[in-house]
Amino acid sequence: MKDTLGVLLAGGAGERLYPLTRDRAKPAVTFGGIYRIIDITLSNCINSDLRRVYILTQYKALSLNRHIREGWSIVARELGEFVEILPPMQRVSANWYMGTADAVYQNIYSIGAEQPKHVLILSGDHIYKMNYGLMLDQHRASGADVTLATILIEPEDTYRFGVVDIDRGGRITGFQEKPKITDIRSPYNPRMVSGSMGIYLFNTDVLIPVLLKDAEDPNSSHDFGHDILPKMVDDYHVYSFNFIDENKKEALYWRDVGTLEAYYEANMDLVAVSPVFNLYDKDWPLRTHQRQYPPAKFVFSEPGRTGSAVDSIVSAGSIVSGSAVRSSVLSPDVRVNSYADVDSSIVFSHVNIGRYCRIRRAIIDRDVHIPEGTVIGYDTEVDRQRYFVTETGITVVTRDYSLFESPVAVDYFTQE
Repeated sequence: MKDTLGVLLAGGAGERLYPLTRDRAKPAVTFGGIYRIIDITLSNCINSDLRRVYILTQYKALSLNRHIREGWSIVARELGEFVEILPPMQRVSANWYMGTADAVYQNIYSIGAEQPKHVLILSGDHIYKMNYGLMLDQHRASGADVTLATILIEPEDTYRFGVVDIDRGGRITGFQEKPKITDIRSPYNPRMVSGSMGIYLFNTDVLIPVLLKDAEDPNSSHDFGHDILPKMVDDYHVYSFNFIDENKKEALYWRDVGTLEAYYEANMDLVAVSPVFNLYDKDWPLRTHQRQYPPAKFVFSEPGRTGSAVDSIVSAGSIVSGSAVRSSVLSPDVRVNSYADVDSSIVFSHVNIGRYCRIRRAIIDRDVHIPEGTVIGYDTEVDRQRYFVTETGITVVTRDYSLFESPVAVDYFTQE
């Protein structure tokens, strides 16, 4: 992987994850208690020995920048390795990033300065485990100009994916962008369809002229999936790499957590007795930045006032004090006070849940103080009057609601 440069796209506005993305970039959203979403892809890079990575940011990137600086300065700069943030610099354009391809194009000089033989385009908002080195091996062996990572999907799910037509030799011969119905079937499994994972491996001497040509096209939306790749099929060797999962489970695991429902379900899977996505695999470690907190603590064993958490993730610094937590994810420095009940919820860091609160199927953003006796998640219509509630009834509580009186002043100009 020494001849490969990773370019991780982390500049999307994340509208579908609102209000969690109101004050932070989507890749900076908490996942699994202690991680950020971007940590999963970056861990894949490190585990694949990909040690040169540019992260292209754009919207509300302060907390993301800080997290990368504090948690990912683990590579050896003296050996030419780096994990580096690249904000929009308007070096070749007066615009902000107008699409995935335009984001890479605007950093064409930074890419060229590294002189890589290959450029691996990645997304910062997917949850999966993948060895990019295996993809590179196939790319070289096949003589491809560009290789797309693809995953097998059910035919009824094609409306969520870019669908690719693949011949028996693995070469891609056509694209369909999120079709409701398709006759295409995958050579890897004739009952299934191959969908694009948004992971693209280019030869650099192919990528640069293709980006330049796209930048000059006034009719282009400057997107890899919509514009670049479909036009390359006839003139270049475009191949598929069928996803090989390092998660070591029977079912392949790849999740786009770009919606609140998908994000919630992915977190809830983690607290299952046998979760599909394994956080505890020592052969494929997941890395992040963690502040120094004391261990989690559970106190009081009185009848009716027992501090307990079952089928849950409880992060460092949290105190479950005479309360019950079930099927939930608690981030660092969370306090759940006596007689409270938290069920099937995701609680971000620095949250204080008051006595006698009842919370179910909720996402509680950081720095929220929930007053004593508050009930959330039991009456959807009542919740809609105070909080953000999804169509499936997941309640999202952020720190700007007047109902919540924080015990400390919150600086709203400081992102997490």
